[in-house]
Amino acid sequence: MARDDSPPKPIDAGWLMRSAAHYLERYASSTENLRRVLERKVMRRAAARGESPEGHEPLIAATVDRFVELGLLDDRSFAEARMASLRRRGTSRVMTAAKLREKGVNAETVAAVLSGDETDEAAAARAYARRRRLGPWRLRERSERRERDIAAMIRAGYAYGLAATVIDGQTDEAAEAGEGL
Repeated sequence: MARDDSPPKPIDAGWLMRSAAHYLERYASSTENLRRVLERKVMRRAAARGESPEGHEPLIAATVDRFVELGLLDDRSFAEARMASLRRRGTSRVMTAAKLREKGVNAETVAAVLSGDETDEAAAARAYARRRRLGPWRLRERSERRERDIAAMIRAGYAYGLAATVIDGQTDEAAEAGEGL
Protein backbone atom coordinates (compact mmCIF):
# COMPACT_ATOMS: atom_id res chain seq x y z
CA MET A 1 0.00 0.00 0.00
CA ALA A 2 1.49 3.34 -1.04
CA ARG A 3 1.82 6.09 1.51
CA ASP A 4 -0.16 9.25 0.91
CA ASP A 5 2.38 12.04 0.34
CA SER A 6 -0.17 14.85 0.50
CA PRO A 7 0.44 17.45 3.20
CA PRO A 8 -1.32 16.94 6.54
CA LYS A 9 -4.62 18.66 7.17
CA PRO A 10 -4.54 22.17 8.65
CA ILE A 11 -4.07 22.78 12.35
CA ASP A 12 -7.45 23.64 13.87
CA ALA A 13 -9.26 23.41 17.19
CA GLY A 14 -10.87 20.07 16.33
CA TRP A 15 -7.55 18.44 15.52
CA LEU A 16 -6.00 19.80 18.73
CA MET A 17 -8.92 18.49 20.83
CA ARG A 18 -8.61 15.02 19.24
CA SER A 19 -4.84 15.02 19.74
CA ALA A 20 -5.14 16.05 23.38
CA ALA A 21 -7.90 13.50 24.03
CA HIS A 22 -5.84 10.75 22.41
CA TYR A 23 -2.83 11.66 24.56
CA LEU A 24 -4.89 11.80 27.77
CA GLU A 25 -6.45 8.40 26.99
CA ARG A 26 -2.98 6.91 27.16
CA TYR A 27 -1.16 9.00 29.78
CA ALA A 28 -1.90 10.96 32.92
CA SER A 29 -0.68 14.51 32.53
CA SER A 30 -0.35 17.90 34.14
CA THR A 31 -1.66 20.97 32.35
CA GLU A 32 1.86 22.20 31.57
CA ASN A 33 2.91 18.79 30.24
CA LEU A 34 -0.14 18.62 27.95
CA ARG A 35 0.64 22.12 26.69
CA ARG A 36 4.20 21.01 25.85
CA VAL A 37 2.93 17.88 24.08
CA LEU A 38 0.50 19.92 21.98
CA GLU A 39 3.22 22.46 21.13
CA ARG A 40 5.42 19.63 19.82
CA LYS A 41 2.53 18.20 17.79
CA VAL A 42 1.80 21.62 16.30
CA MET A 43 5.47 22.17 15.48
CA ARG A 44 5.66 18.81 13.65
CA ARG A 45 2.45 19.35 11.73
CA ALA A 46 3.32 22.96 10.85
CA ALA A 47 6.75 21.84 9.62
CA ALA A 48 5.14 19.13 7.48
CA ARG A 49 2.80 21.74 6.00
CA GLY A 50 5.60 24.27 5.49
CA GLU A 51 3.98 26.74 7.89
CA SER A 52 5.15 28.63 10.92
CA PRO A 53 3.95 27.19 14.26
CA GLU A 54 3.93 30.64 15.87
CA GLY A 55 0.24 31.58 15.56
CA HIS A 56 -1.21 28.52 17.29
CA GLU A 57 -0.50 29.34 20.94
CA PRO A 58 -4.06 30.67 21.55
CA LEU A 59 -5.53 27.44 20.15
CA ILE A 60 -3.27 25.35 22.38
CA ALA A 61 -4.17 27.43 25.45
CA ALA A 62 -7.89 27.16 24.66
CA THR A 63 -7.60 23.38 24.25
CA VAL A 64 -5.77 22.94 27.57
CA ASP A 65 -8.27 25.26 29.30
CA ARG A 66 -11.17 23.23 27.89
CA PHE A 67 -9.75 19.97 29.29
CA VAL A 68 -9.25 21.63 32.69
CA GLU A 69 -12.84 22.91 32.52
CA LEU A 70 -14.10 19.41 31.70
CA GLY A 71 -12.23 18.05 34.72
CA LEU A 72 -9.97 15.81 32.64
CA LEU A 73 -6.85 17.70 33.73
CA ASP A 74 -6.15 18.37 37.39
CA ASP A 75 -2.59 19.12 38.49
CA ARG A 76 -3.29 18.31 42.14
CA SER A 77 -4.72 14.84 41.50
CA PHE A 78 -2.00 14.13 38.90
CA ALA A 79 0.69 15.12 41.42
CA GLU A 80 -0.87 13.00 44.18
CA ALA A 81 -1.12 9.91 41.99
CA ARG A 82 2.38 10.35 40.55
CA MET A 83 3.84 10.94 44.01
CA ALA A 84 2.20 7.80 45.41
CA SER A 85 3.53 5.76 42.50
CA LEU A 86 7.06 7.13 42.78
CA ARG A 87 7.20 6.71 46.55
CA ARG A 88 5.97 3.09 46.35
CA ARG A 89 8.82 2.23 44.03
CA GLY A 90 11.37 3.86 46.33
CA THR A 91 11.87 7.35 44.98
CA SER A 92 13.17 9.82 47.58
CA ARG A 93 11.22 12.95 48.49
CA VAL A 94 13.86 15.09 46.78
CA MET A 95 13.66 13.14 43.51
CA THR A 96 9.86 12.96 43.70
CA ALA A 97 9.67 16.75 43.92
CA ALA A 98 12.11 17.10 41.01
CA LYS A 99 10.14 14.66 38.83
CA LEU A 100 6.88 16.45 39.55
CA ARG A 101 8.41 19.83 38.68
CA GLU A 102 9.84 18.28 35.51
CA LYS A 103 6.29 17.32 34.48
CA GLY A 104 5.20 20.95 34.88
CA VAL A 105 3.54 20.85 38.30
CA ASN A 106 4.02 24.21 40.02
CA ALA A 107 6.09 24.50 43.20
CA GLU A 108 3.11 25.25 45.47
CA THR A 109 1.26 22.12 44.37
CA VAL A 110 4.42 20.01 44.76
CA ALA A 111 4.94 21.34 48.29
CA ALA A 112 1.28 20.75 49.21
CA VAL A 113 1.29 17.20 47.87
CA LEU A 114 4.59 16.30 49.53
CA SER A 115 3.37 17.70 52.85
CA GLY A 116 0.58 15.11 52.76
CA ASP A 117 2.99 12.25 51.98
CA GLU A 118 2.80 9.60 54.67
CA THR A 119 5.51 7.36 53.21
CA ASP A 120 8.43 6.81 55.54
CA GLU A 121 11.71 7.89 53.92
CA ALA A 122 13.47 4.82 55.34
CA ALA A 123 10.82 2.52 53.84
CA ALA A 124 11.22 4.25 50.48
CA ALA A 125 15.02 3.88 50.74
CA ARG A 126 14.67 0.15 51.45
CA ALA A 127 12.28 -0.19 48.49
CA TYR A 128 14.81 1.59 46.26
CA ALA A 129 17.68 -0.62 47.46
CA ARG A 130 15.56 -3.75 46.98
CA ARG A 131 14.53 -2.72 43.46
CA ARG A 132 18.12 -1.89 42.48
CA ARG A 133 19.52 -4.90 44.40
CA LEU A 134 21.82 -2.81 46.54
CA GLY A 135 23.30 -3.62 49.93
CA PRO A 136 21.53 -6.52 51.65
CA TRP A 137 19.67 -7.41 48.46
CA ARG A 138 22.93 -7.87 46.55
CA LEU A 139 23.60 -11.53 45.92
CA ARG A 140 27.41 -11.37 46.22
CA GLU A 141 30.29 -8.93 46.62
CA ARG A 142 28.29 -6.97 49.17
CA SER A 143 31.23 -5.61 51.17
CA GLU A 144 33.24 -4.83 48.03
CA ARG A 145 30.39 -2.77 46.57
CA ARG A 146 29.38 -0.93 49.76
CA GLU A 147 30.71 2.50 48.76
CA ARG A 148 29.21 2.28 45.27
CA ASP A 149 25.86 1.23 46.68
CA ILE A 150 25.86 4.17 49.11
CA ALA A 151 26.82 6.52 46.26
CA ALA A 152 23.90 5.20 44.18
CA MET A 153 21.52 5.88 47.08
CA ILE A 154 22.90 9.42 47.49
CA ARG A 155 22.47 10.10 43.77
CA ALA A 156 18.87 8.95 44.16
CA GLY A 157 18.33 11.75 46.68
CA TYR A 158 18.80 9.99 50.02
CA ALA A 159 20.92 11.42 52.84
CA TYR A 160 24.26 9.74 53.53
CA GLY A 161 23.22 8.50 56.98
CA LEU A 162 20.05 6.87 55.71
CA ALA A 163 21.84 5.39 52.69
CA ALA A 164 24.58 3.88 54.87
CA THR A 165 22.01 2.48 57.31
CA VAL A 166 20.02 0.80 54.53
CA ILE A 167 23.12 -0.55 52.75
CA ASP A 168 24.64 -1.89 55.98
CA GLY A 169 21.30 -3.29 57.21
CA GLN A 170 19.57 -6.51 56.36
CA THR A 171 16.66 -7.41 54.11
CA ASP A 172 13.14 -6.88 55.41
CA GLU A 173 12.59 -10.66 55.59
CA ALA A 174 15.79 -11.20 57.59
CA ALA A 175 14.90 -8.35 59.94
CA GLU A 176 11.43 -9.79 60.55
CA ALA A 177 12.87 -13.28 61.17
CA GLY A 178 15.38 -11.80 63.64
CA GLU A 179 12.66 -9.94 65.56
CA GLY A 180 10.85 -13.14 66.42
CA LEU A 181 13.89 -14.60 68.24
